Amino acid sequence: MTTRVRQTVTHLADGRELIYFDDTEPFVSGAATREVHDRRDLPPVAAASEIRRDPLTGEWVTFAAHRMDRTFLPAAADCPLCPSTATSATEIPAGDYDVAVFENRFPSLGAPSGTSDLVDDEPLWPRRPATGRCEVVAFTPDHGARFADLPLTRARTVVDALAARTAALSALPGVRQVFCFENRGVEIGVTLQHPHGQIYAYPFVPPRSRTLLDRAREHRARTGRSLQRDVLDAELRAGTRVVWSGEHWSGYVPAAARWPLEIHLAPHRDVPDLAALDDPERDELAVAYRDLLGRVDRFFPGVDRAPYIAAWHQAPVGEDRESGRLFCQLFSLRRAPDKLKYLAGSESAMGAWISDTTPERIAARLREVAP
Repeated sequence: MTTRVRQTVTHLADGRELIYFDDTEPFVSGAATREVHDRRDLPPVAAASEIRRDPLTGEWVTFAAHRMDRTFLPAAADCPLCPSTATSATEIPAGDYDVAVFENRFPSLGAPSGTSDLVDDEPLWPRRPATGRCEVVAFTPDHGARFADLPLTRARTVVDALAARTAALSALPGVRQVFCFENRGVEIGVTLQHPHGQIYAYPFVPPRSRTLLDRAREHRARTGRSLQRDVLDAELRAGTRVVWSGEHWSGYVPAAARWPLEIHLAPHRDVPDLAALDDPERDELAVAYRDLLGRVDRFFPGVDRAPYIAAWHQAPVGEDRESGRLFCQLFSLRRAPDKLKYLAGSESAMGAWISDTTPERIAARLREVAP
């Protein structure tokens, strides 16, 4: 079921890039083109973000004060991700679309390049512009849809869009890590309800990725093998936490799952990122990902749409790339139909997680709610 996709690149009124990923006629064949222009009068985006290094942890912290006034939970009639109409101009000028990707109007990253300096002239606190790029991925023009309900052809188009943008952003100067993700639910902190994802192109390797890479490098030095490959093989051998398995992908609840609902979806082949997937792997990913998101929505009785984060862990660009391996971490902070998992003292201050369930119970429930 390989989907043919045409990319059309245009620009919004303030100069931001917009890319349509079309899988339907008359656009996919080129019989028609997206000639609609953004009719809004927008000022240029002024991203003045900076990053500062925490001397206690070595981590870079991003400061993006311009995001304080970003759009927050607008009514459906004012949604900026819906197609434009005769009376409403949105971030997507076309009257309809398949999948659309555009530069975020309120980006966390994307400050102009500049020189590094010190906060208060103290060597302990280096800072520099938060270069990079933030993009929004609108999965569908349907405001009330969810990813699990998309046709397989459209889910595959989203996969292709994420892969294409991963490749393009990885080639930008200064980018060290490309992170594709979806936040869903007000409990997660979303500011737009329309089904969408995001892509961050970081100018540094984030802390979680650094930890994964360090552990992978240590494991290879000790055993000569890939850590994530060994974890996947061990989960498949045990079978007790496997919830989905196909020819190219397997989904499982990790043996040390932190969240009350957590699934890792990993390819059977060692690949660094989404861009490296071949057509059969992308086809099956669309099936597996849609299936697992549907199970998340059925996991808690009486909950129609569980809040979740879908995070695509990819290999970094440049140094340590050989230590990275693609996988998706899908998790929810809901622990019961009417309760959330709060990261309190132990988790937030010490990073020491305490779970209210077991991975085996999570896996058993996910198998119960399989379609």
